[in-house]
Amino acid sequence: MKRPTALGALALSLVALAPMILAPALASADGVEAHRPLASSPGAGDGLDRFRNQPVNWTVCQDTALAASGTRCARITVPLDYGKPRGRTIEVALSRIASTDPAKRRGILQTNPGGPGVRGLGMPGELRKVMSPGAAAAYDIIGMDTRGLGESTPLDCGLTRGTWLHSPGADRAGFDTSVRLSREDARRCWATHPDVLPHLSTRNIARDLDLVRSVLGERRTSLLGQSYGTVLASTYAQMFPHRVDRLVLDSAPDPAEYPFRMVRRAGPANENALDDFARWAAPRHPEYGLGATPEAVRTGVEAMIGRAAQEPIRLDRYRITDHELPLLLLISIGDDTANPEFAGMLRVLLDAADGKPVTVPPGLRASLTLILESAGTGRAADYAAQLGIYCADSAMPHDPEYYWRAVERSRESQPVFGPVSHAPLPCAFWKEKPREPLTVIDNEVPALQVQATGDTRTTYESGLGMHRAMRGSKLVTVPARTHTVYAHYPNDCVTRAVNTYLRHGTLPAQDTLCANEHNSRTPSGPSGPERPGPRGGLAWAGQLPHS
Repeated sequence: MKRPTALGALALSLVALAPMILAPALASADGVEAHRPLASSPGAGDGLDRFRNQPVNWTVCQDTALAASGTRCARITVPLDYGKPRGRTIEVALSRIASTDPAKRRGILQTNPGGPGVRGLGMPGELRKVMSPGAAAAYDIIGMDTRGLGESTPLDCGLTRGTWLHSPGADRAGFDTSVRLSREDARRCWATHPDVLPHLSTRNIARDLDLVRSVLGERRTSLLGQSYGTVLASTYAQMFPHRVDRLVLDSAPDPAEYPFRMVRRAGPANENALDDFARWAAPRHPEYGLGATPEAVRTGVEAMIGRAAQEPIRLDRYRITDHELPLLLLISIGDDTANPEFAGMLRVLLDAADGKPVTVPPGLRASLTLILESAGTGRAADYAAQLGIYCADSAMPHDPEYYWRAVERSRESQPVFGPVSHAPLPCAFWKEKPREPLTVIDNEVPALQVQATGDTRTTYESGLGMHRAMRGSKLVTVPARTHTVYAHYPNDCVTRAVNTYLRHGTLPAQDTLCANEHNSRTPSGPSGPERPGPRGGLAWAGQLPHS
């Protein structure tokens, strides 16, 4: 299955345990289905029984696309603060695509698409498209908008942009603008939701997952997480190991690097990706005119950024400076199947910089809108939820000079993307430190992990950190430049491995290398835990708001 286009989106790494005891859905005359909770649940005395015993009523989703896919929707109530279960409550929105054969149903497969800050109600429909018939029969696939996101008591801070990513450009004035924007995002969130922000942590989302499991009447749950979703799934496995059935980790970062150090790796990873693209584009110079050698392609990109600093590139109503251009490149370069589209985008930008008349492709227009016009949109609210999770999970250095020195150091080896990945996140100016430390991942829960060697968001080296932390995991490697493989990248080897594991609980006997079925040339990048990329840096394990 072809992955969705890279442009126009912030794009978005086990031996079976005992079978789950299933609780059948009860059909009512009005078409609403209700799940009966388990008669009893461990943990009595923790104050959560009133949440565990709530009914779940599955109805037709209000979103027409979800409804058309056969997805059903529901809401449950969870405590805002699990330490105070009698206190304030919030709602969590769920989605479900039911097993295709109840007689073969194994249990539930809870999912998370990543981000953090990516809405999850549509993920069951995406997964069903690539599942084998046997895997589709085995599970009710469950999606969730995590707390504070989308339909789950959303956090809207009134932010004026849709991502914290902003290139400082070439000088201190641009860096000071990056600081001001991040400081303002933090201020707005704390001014609007000071009571909610401390409770948006990954640990609390994992607790929500376990409450969903209990409410749906399941002794165990299977999980499939993409990108940040692997951090969530591994946290769940660490906190509730006896509740895990089967676990798939697609495009994982090193949990010990999440979230701060993984973001800092963005620069080297995306520089490597640009070099990889340049090697693809150079032989196609007659078609795209980007340069007859890889060096010429890169030089042209860097020169275009320098020109944008002097005179903004004008595309229709948009003005693209050296603050926006590196971000536009970063969100567009992460998929080798989109090389032709990325090359076309560069050609349009270069022509526009030369003052030539151009036609703006829809993907480029969507990306520009995302970067430049997020105020008052759902993207800005989703970005607020991402900040809520990042900043509730980990404190970050708060001295702007720390980031300025990091930006300046990055320029020589990471001229295009280093300043972007080293500028401060709003978490640097967060009002309150995390209330709980991040969960240290170190267990033997069986898992299947999928990782691409050229991933610019959760890199191969970083994924090896997850593989080491999840000692019961088996790793399936794909030599490709992509992010999130199973549902989005055409590779039969990966699809078979995941479907076989979900259906039969059979892990590969050993770590496995799949062939790149899209491109016979292995993309540049590390092939092992210690090998650096072309620019001498280890790659990023970071997330974008819509990764």
